[in-house]
Amino acid sequence: MKQERTSQSPKKKKLGLKITLGIILLLILGAGAYGFSVYKSVTDTLKKTHEPLKRSEAEQRVINLSEGDPISILLLGVDQREGDRGRPDSLMLLTANPEDKSIKMLSIPRDTYTEIIGKGTKDKINHSYTYGGVDNSIKTIENFLDVPIDYYVEVNMDGFKDLIDAVGGVTVDNTLDFTYQGTDYPIGQLKLNGEEALKYSRMRSLDPQGDLGRQERQRKIIQALIKEAVHIETLTNYGSILEVIGENVKTNLTFEEMKELRANYSQTRHDIEQIEINGTGKEEKGVFYYIVSEEERAKQSKTLKQHLNIQ
Repeated sequence: MKQERTSQSPKKKKLGLKITLGIILLLILGAGAYGFSVYKSVTDTLKKTHEPLKRSEAEQRVINLSEGDPISILLLGVDQREGDRGRPDSLMLLTANPEDKSIKMLSIPRDTYTEIIGKGTKDKINHSYTYGGVDNSIKTIENFLDVPIDYYVEVNMDGFKDLIDAVGGVTVDNTLDFTYQGTDYPIGQLKLNGEEALKYSRMRSLDPQGDLGRQERQRKIIQALIKEAVHIETLTNYGSILEVIGENVKTNLTFEEMKELRANYSQTRHDIEQIEINGTGKEEKGVFYYIVSEEERAKQSKTLKQHLNIQ
């Protein structure tokens, strides 16, 4: 069995963001099946998660969700720290276009070197959150990509394990025998709790496929969680799931807007293109930065603008 050094400090990944969004949508669906009590619990939870952005009307695009206008959503996976607001370990900008029934998901490396809005300096893009929370992160990313951001979903990554545990764990078909941080993952069907699932989704260096193998395991976790979440037995435990979401998610999306997304944007999930920003690593005074060329930045900006029907 392959073993990985436990001294390695793995980076928290994007998995919790995707899972949390999926769980929220599943709970909206579940509310229809379970009646008023569930519906009220969902709406009460989403009121807790609702946190509007601090920006003027002039800074907010006019979006008609009922008409299916293309939208953008910034997804942040935040590693919260005691005594400060923490920093995002994961940043993704998602654009959804109901007309061509597609989603583009741009992963933004957290070490990307760019101007930090309001500071007059350049730094890692995720440091914008440290200086001014999600509002400053949005302004900085809008400036970097020259693309408007309509909505955001912020997830405390520590809540990922709780989400898995809230649905009673997940079962995956494991195809690689390895040991990671003291946990064995033999080949075959595995029932994983939250901590085991998080480790399973992190390991990369022992996989012959590298990051591609890790992404495959992440997809398995997502699919397994969705399967558990739609079970009747799981939905009867909706209280625990809602509690995790209420404690670990912030968004400027209202419940009404989420229902509009479900009604008018659900078909976009069948065509998801994942985009990576190409760049080069550079170390300066012992600090690592990810350098993105102007040509690459302009290329990705153009791709997202076209998807948003922005000229």
